Amino acid sequence: MGAFLNRTIEGDWLYLWVDATYVKTREAGRIVSVVVIVAVGVNTEGQREVLGLKVGASEAEPFWTEFLRRLNRRGLRGVKLVISDSHEGLKAAAAKVLKATWQRCRVHFMRNALAHAGKTQRRMVSAAIGTAFVQDSPEAARQQWRAVADPLRAKFPKLSALMDEAEHDVLAFMTFPRAHWPQIYSTNPLERLNAEIKRRTNVVGIFPNDASITRLVGAMMLEQNDEWSLNRRYMQLEGLQTLSDTLPTRLAAVAR
Repeated sequence: MGAFLNRTIEGDWLYLWVDATYVKTREAGRIVSVVVIVAVGVNTEGQREVLGLKVGASEAEPFWTEFLRRLNRRGLRGVKLVISDSHEGLKAAAAKVLKATWQRCRVHFMRNALAHAGKTQRRMVSAAIGTAFVQDSPEAARQQWRAVADPLRAKFPKLSALMDEAEHDVLAFMTFPRAHWPQIYSTNPLERLNAEIKRRTNVVGIFPNDASITRLVGAMMLEQNDEWSLNRRYMQLEGLQTLSDTLPTRLAAVAR
């Protein structure tokens, strides 16, 4: 398991999903919550792998920066898009360490947005915002986003302000190949994995230390990675190789 978590990362990993969950551990005689970060990537062959795991005290920018730098030291390269929930620390670290675009999880954004609408208006608001996501181009999506946000401003000022702030990050996925949109607009590819982590760690309850968390969750990630390696390609090849900076140019066949 240790070899798996510290292995060399080879090839280009164009998309990187990162998500966090909290578990309880003992520290200096106290029970505290610590964060467990898991990173999953997809390479130019459309294959999915667990690339990283880290246990830490918080989700501040220095924590994210060190996590991503460690991935870089192991060989991570070619990341074009990082998909996560709204973590300002991760957003800053991704721009600084990976020079990558950040995609704010659309599902989590919708939950945050609907919290600013009354119960009777939530279905209407959800449907209205959803019209931006079905547009055929980033330009059309941004235009529709504004067409939804502006009329809501008088009745739902906090909702419109959130839409103003999140527009670029929520619609970032639309600048990537359309075939990949269903998988890159949210952290849904990690939701099942996180749910299983939560289920297994809840059985333990309180861990004696951080190392015991790494051993349990790391073993789970190794098992999951083995399962993924036996499955068919996770993402269509269409568009993947055009995003890579390092793929060698193929020579044309010599006519006989």
